[in-house]
Order: sequence, then structure tokens, then C-alpha cells
Amino acid sequence: MSLGILIRAGLVTSVSFLILGCSMTIPVAVIGQHGEILRGTNTVSLSGGSFSVTDGKVTCAGSYNPLNDSQTITMPVTCTDGRTGIVTATRDSPTSGGGKVRLSDGTEADFIFGEAAKRI
Repeated sequence: MSLGILIRAGLVTSVSFLILGCSMTIPVAVIGQHGEILRGTNTVSLSGGSFSVTDGKVTCAGSYNPLNDSQTITMPVTCTDGRTGIVTATRDSPTSGGGKVRLSDGTEADFIFGEAAKRI
């Protein structure tokens, strides 16, 4: 194998590690029916996306495929108090949007991420 091919292979490998290692974190807020607020973050990279929010007592988290380019996505959510549910979120842009959380006990809440979540 020539030195040029080895250098190119090393460069491609290095760039791949850099791309796969990059991630972005954006704010998330969940606003409950009675005004309770859970705050947290959404972290996304090419290898996966996940979010976690808490009010200091309960934490709810989920994950999703960040390569899904649909404007509206659904994500399973699990909370530390045993509830489970679904988040349905619509992207206004790649880094902002909102939707609804519906939990197994019938609880519904607003789910927002990006700039709007920063202001909550």
C-alpha cells in the first residue's frame, strides 16, 4: 500500500471520528396541566438523539432517531415515577419546535424545545 493511500485512509478515519463525535445540546421544557415545569436538554448527534427533563422530583426521558427528517416525530418517554408515554413534536426548525406529551396515567403536557424553552 502506498504512503498516499495510507494518509488518505487516516484522514478519512479522523474526519469520521470528528463528525460522529460532534453533538448539539438544546434546551427542553415540559409544561404540565397545572403549570408545573420540567426543564432539561435534548442532545443530538449522528449516532442518536435523547432528551431528559426534571422538576427535581421526577425525571422523564426518551430517545429518537435524529436522522428521521419528518417534520413531526414521535418519541417514547419513561419517567422515574413509573409512568410511560409518547411525545409528539413538530419541528419549526432543526433546533426548535413543540408538541404534546401524553403519559400512561392520562396526564398531558406541552413539550417545547429550542429558543422557546430557553425563555421558560
